[in-house]
Amino acid sequence: MSTEIEGSPGTSMHGVTGREPVLAFSVASPMVPTDKTAHFDLPVDSEHKAKKFKLFSFANPHMRTFHLSWISFFTCFVSTFAAAPLVPIIRDNLNLTKGDIGNAGVASVSGSIFSRLVMGAVCDLLGPRYGCAFLVMMTAPTVFCMSFVSSAGGYVAVRFMIGFSLATFVSCQYWMSTMFNSQIIGLVNGTAAGWGNMGGGATQLLMPVLFEIIKSAGATPFTAWRIAFFIPGWLHIIMGLLVLTLGQDLPDGNLSTLQKKGEVAKDKFGKVLWYAVTNYRTWIFVLLYGYSMGVELSTDNVIAEYFYDRFDLKLHTAGIIAATFGMANLVARPFGGFASDYMARYFGMRGRLWTLWILQTMGGVFCILLGRATSLPVAIAHMIIFSIGAQAACGATFGVVPFISRRSLGIISGLTGAGGNFGSGLTQLLFFTNAKHSTGTGLSYMGIMIVACTLPVAAVHFPQWGSMFFPPSKGVVEENYYIKEYTEEEREKNMHLGNIKFAENCRSERGGNRVGSEATPPHA
Repeated sequence: MSTEIEGSPGTSMHGVTGREPVLAFSVASPMVPTDKTAHFDLPVDSEHKAKKFKLFSFANPHMRTFHLSWISFFTCFVSTFAAAPLVPIIRDNLNLTKGDIGNAGVASVSGSIFSRLVMGAVCDLLGPRYGCAFLVMMTAPTVFCMSFVSSAGGYVAVRFMIGFSLATFVSCQYWMSTMFNSQIIGLVNGTAAGWGNMGGGATQLLMPVLFEIIKSAGATPFTAWRIAFFIPGWLHIIMGLLVLTLGQDLPDGNLSTLQKKGEVAKDKFGKVLWYAVTNYRTWIFVLLYGYSMGVELSTDNVIAEYFYDRFDLKLHTAGIIAATFGMANLVARPFGGFASDYMARYFGMRGRLWTLWILQTMGGVFCILLGRATSLPVAIAHMIIFSIGAQAACGATFGVVPFISRRSLGIISGLTGAGGNFGSGLTQLLFFTNAKHSTGTGLSYMGIMIVACTLPVAAVHFPQWGSMFFPPSKGVVEENYYIKEYTEEEREKNMHLGNIKFAENCRSERGGNRVGSEATPPHA
């Protein structure tokens, strides 16, 4: 066997050449060697994933993809929850009952359970650019349809169809994972999704303002809310065209083009699906995300009405308070991703798992307290801490998901995202559609479920990195885990080479002084 040079591909020190700087507006991962033969605006690793995250840059393709991704997701959040701050007006116009409003809330997040599952497969097989662009444009007509709703049934149906657009979350997270190195993926995923989720808060401000402007122009209240929906509808069309024309699937080009050149192997849907559904970690993260992102979606639907009714506030005031819940995504979700990356630097994957448990449990505790609050200042304080915990947990979740499987990343992202919507629909059915429970009581019950459903994170164990309470298995390294996704026949066709590069680039998940402690298996 030939002598290995420290730091060269295939050695135990490949991917470990320096120390990582602290977050500012530019974050880099110098522990992974730079591919100096590649020509990109940002330094890249052996997979041509960016090692640096420059927030205010539009460098092509990495940062341009980042901005297209989060803005398109933001647009879909705005339209999906555009009705929530206008519920007091819409319910009078359409004679909606509390049950109708609750069912519409469930419908708005249930539609994307199916669409997120499909989007995962689309990303794996066709690429995230087509998936994102076509979904955003295909759901634009459903947003326009809200202007013509005349019954409770129509209102529920249209909110259900608009909710399909939330599957852009899957393309968003998948896209970031193909563009950025694993050392900074928690922060990048957290920022992209967090800024996209911010649309849930922005719409609490935007729609009442549009409503007031249109009403002041001479429209009646029952006409003004309908006209207001044309704005998010047009945003869908504009963003879809921008993603289609300016986006790029992978650092080296679009997936279909690279497959034709033979640079990227075509995968089989059955294989991709199999490795996703047979990995038990997938299902734990489906549950975890159901009670981080899921409760955020539920809260987006009820929080304005909760403050409006419980503290007898004006619609605009309740909307502003409710907006702070969603707007916390500006910093909370990126913080969760950054905290995950930071802890991984010192404690590896085990640090990521502990971070997720702490943040999500904190969110659950303050959700319980929010439901029991009796004064406005206390309720606002509890809501803010709850929002930070839940949203940061979302960021921490997708600091771990990219490591579950490289081959089935799209499907697993889709399943996890769908879990968020399923959790939201379930909690709204259980706690916010029954007239016997007040919204406050429902929030407290939801908080209890968050705390309970976060416990299974302790069962997540990576043989090469360990779990919250147990160390890694002896003699197991990253290549052992990721190459298992391919059969001997597929390895002979070199379909696994991408996984080997990925394994080399995520050695830092060992944490602390374990980085580089195990040799790379020669058969890898």
